[in-house]
Amino acid sequence: MSKPRIGIIVGSTRPGRFGDKPAEWIAERARATGEFEVEVLDLRDYKLPFFDEQASPAWAPSQAPGAKEWQEKIASLDGYIATAAEYNRGPTGVLKNALDYAYNEWNRKAIGFVGYGGVGGARAVEQLRLISVELQMAPVRSGVHIVWADYMQVASGDKKLGDFDHLNQAADDMLGQIAWWAKALKTAREA
Repeated sequence: MSKPRIGIIVGSTRPGRFGDKPAEWIAERARATGEFEVEVLDLRDYKLPFFDEQASPAWAPSQAPGAKEWQEKIASLDGYIATAAEYNRGPTGVLKNALDYAYNEWNRKAIGFVGYGGVGGARAVEQLRLISVELQMAPVRSGVHIVWADYMQVASGDKKLGDFDHLNQAADDMLGQIAWWAKALKTAREA
């Protein structure tokens, strides 16, 4: 069996975002495991309008420009890790919108989260786990939560995410779970 293909989704599009740092860091750690083929998916590269379809993509083809390209990319992958900034106790609108623009393409695939913000993005990740279940994904138990104190040291350039042992351990735990689930679900989908 070929290695599972994992997409690292950068869940913010705003200028000056922090999301590039955790996306690059977790992509590097995922590649280092040797368990995955890894691709970073920047939502800036997918021109998805606010969701305004006649029906869910579960029931009808999307008509929006960019939707088909996004759906094809999501379909080509075996699992995902999303960086999740926490805005007002929830995930970014652009990440939720990207999740809404696919349905069948997400089904029966593993997903993990790297959250950041005041409480490590925990409230955003909690909501994303519920959304993932509705999209028939398998969210893994472990996640990475970059709390404000760590965030500020990285944002200021004083430290890198890899300098924090607790973040490295959380990442490795999450990646181990994603590897197991991605392989199991890939095998089941192919059968």
